[in-house]
Amino acid sequence: MILATRSDGLVIDDDVARIDGDAVFAWLSIESYWARGRPREVIARSLAGSRVFGVYDHQGQVGLARAVTDRATYAWVCDVIVDAEHRGRGIGSWLVREVVASLRADGVARVVLATRDAHEVYRRLGFGPLRAPDTWMEIDERPTRPPASR
Repeated sequence: MILATRSDGLVIDDDVARIDGDAVFAWLSIESYWARGRPREVIARSLAGSRVFGVYDHQGQVGLARAVTDRATYAWVCDVIVDAEHRGRGIGSWLVREVVASLRADGVARVVLATRDAHEVYRRLGFGPLRAPDTWMEIDERPTRPPASR
């Protein structure tokens, strides 16, 4: 379903059937720093298990975000990416703003995300540091991460 449109003709749609699997694989597995090397089948499973949001122009998909969510209390926004040729036009910020609005419409009150390099972008959209980071714990067994100190 189309969730939002912009005056330049871009639309955000949450129909997973509309996702361009080849483009998303290239963006995540080849171009991104956080998912580099992620296998196609893992990307496909991650999309199937998430609420996905695509950005489209008249030629096809130009951006993606997904939310891992129960659609009631919590969501983790991740894999936010815009095709290199379309960056610098505010598409990513618009996308995240609409993702958060859609999650809020579902009643989700807590939305988190992680970034290595776009803190100011997300700060402008209302995100801030975890209020109680010492309460969060994780198990991270990704092969690309160094072992956690315990």
